[in-house]
Amino acid sequence: MRDVAIIGVGTTHFGELWERSLRDLAAEAALKAIDDAGVDRIESIWAGCMTGGLFNGQEHIGALVADQIGCNPVPAARIESACASGGMALRAGWFEVASGASDIVMAMGVEKMNDVSGARATYALAAASDRDYEAFHGATFPGLYALIAVDHMHRFGTTREQLADVAVKNHNHGQHNEYAQFRMPITREQVISSTKVADPLNILDCSPITDGASAVILCPLDDAAKFTKNAPIKIAGIAACTDSLALHEREDLSEFRATAEAAQKAYDMAKCTHRDIDVAEVHDCFTIAEICVTEALGFFERGQGGPAASKGITSHGGKIPINTSGGLKSKGHPVGATGIAQMYALVNQLRGTMGKMQVPNAKRALAQNMGGTGASAVVTVLEKV
Repeated sequence: MRDVAIIGVGTTHFGELWERSLRDLAAEAALKAIDDAGVDRIESIWAGCMTGGLFNGQEHIGALVADQIGCNPVPAARIESACASGGMALRAGWFEVASGASDIVMAMGVEKMNDVSGARATYALAAASDRDYEAFHGATFPGLYALIAVDHMHRFGTTREQLADVAVKNHNHGQHNEYAQFRMPITREQVISSTKVADPLNILDCSPITDGASAVILCPLDDAAKFTKNAPIKIAGIAACTDSLALHEREDLSEFRATAEAAQKAYDMAKCTHRDIDVAEVHDCFTIAEICVTEALGFFERGQGGPAASKGITSHGGKIPINTSGGLKSKGHPVGATGIAQMYALVNQLRGTMGKMQVPNAKRALAQNMGGTGASAVVTVLEKV
């Protein structure tokens, strides 16, 4: 297997992009990544998209992307793993380059979520849960994550204030991200007093409905200099795992086992541990998700993710900065694109081009992208070469 590098990245703005279509967003991110990489051809495309059919009435996303950026007749396919679709697209592209099947591959993600009503968006997102045992009976993702939060609070003493501090931190980071959906700081008091969604989660604990796309260009690490002047960023470790689709089937409601298993495999592949990570982007679809994920990744012991956020340990300037892009909470969460958007942020961190959110001397970064209530997860470790 060959070592694989990311040599180009591109993204759109994230938000309620009423005048932009699914194809417009996909093409913009893809062409930006091609331009950033400086390549003159693409040999294959893997496109992450959770549910273009329900949001936009559009399936066959791979062919759509290839056509829109003038890459026919290259092979192109859509990858779906709920909100982990982008991470899985990256993994598919990594396999293709690592195996020697192709030399220049695009992995991208796109979602256009605001073209339907709130009720329709809720229905589409619920497709990532267990339809028979959860969605059919009225369980929504805020409700399911509320169950996770209640369990974590009961067992470990996590507080309402600690949940709020995750949102405050990520908005503080996201105000410096020119592509973020919500570029305004918020306070703990605003989070706690915001509209209740599913107790104990309020509206400011929840990631938004978002339109957007992101893309990366992959090539063999040894050949990177042939294609681009950018310093290559090595994919040092990448792994994916799954867990029970329905939350009630799990032995531990607030343990993200798929994330923990994927993380260990990615650490082993990268020959590192969580202690070697300088900066991370994690899947904070809800504030409790970030707390549980940071524990599953090994950054903190069970029950210590909440206190870490309140103490500033996961803030920019802290011991392990988390979501310096603003995360899903502030940057936005176009579900199929999120895993690739994490790559955009981390590649810029390792290039040293993250502006006010730059982590000094960052050499190794981690991304964690998951679907549903963590039933699928992808963990990627990047290294500055």
